Parts: sequence; C-alpha cells; structure tokens
Amino acid sequence: MKGLPGFPRRLVILGSTGSIGKQALEIIERFPDRFRVIALAAGTDVEGLAEQIRKFRPQYAAIGDPERAEELRAALGDFPCETGGGYSAVCELACLPDADMVLTALVGVSGLLPTLKAIDAGKPVALANKETLVAGGGIVMDKAKEKGVPIIPVDSEHSAIFQCLQGQAPEGLSRIILTSSGGPFRNLSKEELAGVTVERTLAHPTWKMGPKVTVDSATLMNKGFEVIEAYRLFGVPLSKIQVVVHPQSIVHSLVEMVDGSVLAQLASPDMRLPIQYALGYPERLPHNWAPLDLVKAGRLEFMEPDIEKFPCLALAYRAQEAGGDAPAALSAADEIAVDLFLSGKLRFGDIPKLIEKVLNSHTVKMDPALSDILEADAWARDQAKKFGQEFTWPG
Repeated sequence: MKGLPGFPRRLVILGSTGSIGKQALEIIERFPDRFRVIALAAGTDVEGLAEQIRKFRPQYAAIGDPERAEELRAALGDFPCETGGGYSAVCELACLPDADMVLTALVGVSGLLPTLKAIDAGKPVALANKETLVAGGGIVMDKAKEKGVPIIPVDSEHSAIFQCLQGQAPEGLSRIILTSSGGPFRNLSKEELAGVTVERTLAHPTWKMGPKVTVDSATLMNKGFEVIEAYRLFGVPLSKIQVVVHPQSIVHSLVEMVDGSVLAQLASPDMRLPIQYALGYPERLPHNWAPLDLVKAGRLEFMEPDIEKFPCLALAYRAQEAGGDAPAALSAADEIAVDLFLSGKLRFGDIPKLIEKVLNSHTVKMDPALSDILEADAWARDQAKKFGQEFTWPG
C-alpha cells in the first residue's frame, strides 16, 4: 500500500455542500497549514457551492446538474475558478493530477464512478459514501489493492474499526462489532412505526445528517449498509460482523481479536472527529470540540437489534449473502424507497416491503463487472418505481 502524501495536503471534496462536505471544510479552515482545497463539487446547490468557492478559492469546481453550470458561472462572475457541469465533470475532478487526496461524500451510487476514477489515478480516498462499497465494493477494493491506493473510511463506525486495527496484524482480527444508535424509533412498536411522519423521521436524536442517511438510520438500512462496507473494507466473513444497539453513541464500534481481547474507540458523537482523522491520517490533529466525559456520559447500554421491527438490517445481510450484484439492487431500491417516503408517496413501514419486493424479483449475477453493477442499479430503480405504485400512500 502506498503511503499518504505529507502536508500541506491538496484536497478534492466531492459533495462539498452536504453535511460531510461542510464539516470537512470547517476542519480544513482550522488547519490552513495542513490542507489546501483545489477542487469542490456539489450536486445541485449552486448558491452554496459558489459561496464555498469564494471562501476556499479552489482552482476547479463542478456542479452535478448540467443545466445549472451556467448559473454557477454567473454566480461567480469574474472570480477565478475553472468550472464544469454534469456528472462527467464531477468525475474528472476525482483524478486531477495535482490532487493528494479525494474525499467522496456524494449521495447514493453516484459516488462509485468518481471513487474508481480517483483510485485509477492513484489518489488516496477518504470514503464517506456508503453506496460505493455496497454496490461496487468488490470492484473498488480489488482496484485499490491493484493500485496500492489507501481507502480511509469516514463513517464513524468504520473509522472506529480502522483506528482499533492500527498496529494489529490482519490475522489477529476475529470479529467486528458495529454499534448503532438504534435510530429515533427504537422504542416504538411495529404498529407505531408503520405511519411515522417524514418530519419526525428527520429529527434524529444524536446525529445531524442529510435526509437520505437520516431515513436510512431510522430504518436501520444505514447499519445494514455498514455491515456490507465492513465486509468489504476489513475482509471479515459476514458471519463475524455483529450489530449491537448502543443508544448513547459513545462507543463507535469494537473489534474482537483472536485472543479474546476487545478493542473499542470511544468519543463524543461528532462526525468532525472521523472526518478529521481521515483527512489527516496517519497524523492525529488537535480537536476544538468538547472532550468525552465518561462520568457525564453515565451508563452505556448495549442490546440486540429488533429485526422484526427493522427488517432492513436483515435485508442487507441477505443481499450480501446472495452476493454478486444483489447489494447493488438493494442500494438502488432503498434509494427509490427513501425518495418516495420523503415525497409523501410511501409509508415508513412500507420502505422495507418495497425493497424486499425488488430483491425477490431480482436474478443475481455473480462476479459482476462495473457495467453489470450499473445495469443492476438501473433495473432496481425501475422496479422500485413500478412496485412503489402498489404502496402509494393515499393520504
């Protein structure tokens, strides 16, 4: 594995106007001697991207929506920044010759191609996009190994595992224990869960995240995705990856070693820590947020997840056990289901039902190429939209 470049480190931020991207820029602003932003990309937020460009002065920027490229140029006026529009322009930023690291914080499977572009170009990747490893994890990790490119996880859980494994021999790892807050509805009955509102779902009690991730956290699909990510990142059999509900979100994940030792990473629930760790790795940079106070934290609880109430977690295990392009179909079906829920066209309790219906109709293709992954993604989206009409919420 190639080493990471020193400092100052030139960064490309893909998904800069989202939750992770904004927090990454906060960190970068604190360490001007360590980081320099050379490129920013966003999906549709022209105003937010233009503001970031003026503040961080990157050489390049791209807006994913091609119809808004001219709007971005107009918003910048004579400000010196080379801009582009469309998905291809975002992908091009991932492989800029002068980039030292690429943070991929795009939403959905749109993060897959830019991540592969970055790896192909030999750029270390700070990975904050779950669907990249869920849909195309085999291809991504094989390519990273071939190119000797580090993939540094940004998710708090995978960052915790990554940190716990520093200095450990790979063969010493026996089991991974992923912690989950349980989402905002862990204490509701199955009947109460069926019709919770969008507004209530988006009010996560612990983490501040984008709408898609927040809904996935409430259904536990987010944790299912993290199981698949852990399988890909750390090479542990699926049967050796356990999920436990930990409402306090202080223990971010644990690893069990072959001698029975269990190592854990603890911290206050703040995404800036894993983002900062990934951007600065292997150096640990000083923080400016409240330190963890275990006395104030009080009792730390751990319990089994309720698969009957939250079947999305079981669906994720099922998809990875099926292998091939099944996880890609899972990811795509979930994306459509969440969109339908957020737009008021699907009940919360019907999200797993719709995803399961898509998986049941999917024929798994083993050892998929990238084209197969993208085909499975497109197929599952179409199926989810079609099946979604059967679940349409009349209210």
